[in-house]
Amino acid sequence: MQKKESQVFTISQYNEEEQNQLLQLYEGSFAKFSVGDIIKGKIARIGESDVVLDIGFKSEGIISINEFTNISELKIGDELEVFLENIEDKNGQLILSRRRADFMRVWEKINKAFETGEIIRGKCIRRIKGGLVVDLFGVDAFLPGSQIDVRPVRDFDVFVNKEMDFRIVKINHQYENVVVSHKILVEEELTDQRQKILNTLEKGQIVVGTVKAFSDFGVFVDLGGVDGLIHITDLAWGRINHPSDILKLDQEIQVVILEYESDKKRISLGYKQLQKHPWDGIEFKYPIGSKVSGKVVSLTDYGAFIEIEKGIEGLIHVSEMSWTQHVKNPSQMVSLGQVIEAVILSLDIENKKISLGMKQLTPDPWSNILLNYPIDSKHSGVVRGLTNFGVFVELEQGIDGLVHISDLSWTKKLRHPGESVKKGQKLDVVVLGIDVPQRRITLGHKQVTDNPWEAFASVYKIGSETEGKITRVTDKGVIIELPMGVEGFVPTSQLSQTPIKSITDVFHEEELLHLTIIEFDKENKKIILSVVEYLRGKEQKLVDEYVAQHHLPPITLKDVLPSASSVHSADNNTTTDKN
Repeated sequence: MQKKESQVFTISQYNEEEQNQLLQLYEGSFAKFSVGDIIKGKIARIGESDVVLDIGFKSEGIISINEFTNISELKIGDELEVFLENIEDKNGQLILSRRRADFMRVWEKINKAFETGEIIRGKCIRRIKGGLVVDLFGVDAFLPGSQIDVRPVRDFDVFVNKEMDFRIVKINHQYENVVVSHKILVEEELTDQRQKILNTLEKGQIVVGTVKAFSDFGVFVDLGGVDGLIHITDLAWGRINHPSDILKLDQEIQVVILEYESDKKRISLGYKQLQKHPWDGIEFKYPIGSKVSGKVVSLTDYGAFIEIEKGIEGLIHVSEMSWTQHVKNPSQMVSLGQVIEAVILSLDIENKKISLGMKQLTPDPWSNILLNYPIDSKHSGVVRGLTNFGVFVELEQGIDGLVHISDLSWTKKLRHPGESVKKGQKLDVVVLGIDVPQRRITLGHKQVTDNPWEAFASVYKIGSETEGKITRVTDKGVIIELPMGVEGFVPTSQLSQTPIKSITDVFHEEELLHLTIIEFDKENKKIILSVVEYLRGKEQKLVDEYVAQHHLPPITLKDVLPSASSVHSADNNTTTDKN
């Protein structure tokens, strides 16, 4: 017992130098490891929740049993390759990972394939937003939809569970993400084929292609690795809203090479050029004078374009839309999409133009206009419009005539037709003239009654006295309404012997004046009157009242002009323009 006790040593029995030597010998007996290393170890024991490995370190390492899919096949003493995640946990044990070790071996393989450009095999396992997930040796990689094929892929589901060749195009080491492409391999295979196709392309050549994609301006067609464009104008002879109205995706079609720019590798294709031109034999199909039916496809300021059939359109000019209406815009008569009937008026085969007419479908009401509305005949119409120069009167639907402002009244000088008539009012008229080629009817309203100026000549004799009401004040004088409804004019010089600074300040509408006729012109329908002449020979009291009423300078009977003849001579130029 004493002998055994003498063989037990403690660290305190050695000096400091000896202690350091012993510690180095002890630590040197174990392998040196770092976090992130892949190392080999032997299974020391298998527990319920983890597997314990001896890796030749001072402490054993543990691996969660969840990392093993074949736990039943493992036994003590088996050698495993593991990944060192942590040198020791709170219990002083190494934390190891079998799964991470497997991943790191695969990750090395993936990185090597990326660096060398090696083609690797993978399986598409599921669809996600924007593409597919690919299994590469047990690691998930992303295959974008745009990298599946050279042709646009519209259904990703058909690739699920399908094995394909890929090339790794991008690796994110921080997040351990991998992006792969199958398209790049297809493009490489098509390079020789594409060049071969480009070398054989010629203008006018007919080739077969597959509809690849649509755009608003045309259709992209795959010619076997080379894309060409059918512009929307070369898809059909008629108008189309979108290329999908004519073709479908993945449809195999025949096209003709219209242009090929080898330097820019642009190929312009034609589809309609392989179809029969709709204008062939059009003169037999649509002879002049025949009636056709079509849809309004376009409206312009000058007319409407009608699609008679695909590729054949005609123009109805606004002048050919109505016999009677003044059509300013085609939208007054037709609307987009409306199906209408028309008559072929002319064919320009060389320029591919057709002139159509709508009004020719009905009889021309102007053909019998002289019979229905002879000159001097009286009619009743409705006022449909007023202008500065006259009144438009509708005699029947679509037949209008114009009453000039000078033909509205025998007795009044109108500034605007609205002073005499209103829109919608019934008006009796007389036909004064008809211009059939220009489709114009001249009407008169005052001609419905006899010219009253023959009777006025005996009533309004020069020198006779009368009275009238002011209807309008102008710078040159006042307009007077006389008995019998006729108008007369009083020049400023016949309102006062002395100059008047502002006639509108001293004379007003509705004011009654006593007057003398100093001129009567039956031919020009003109009556000139004078207050000054009226006052001649009257009592001074009457003159003073007139002066006071209009704030005029005092005048006497001797101041009044001597005679009507001299008055007429002095004012002759003034009275010629009383408006």
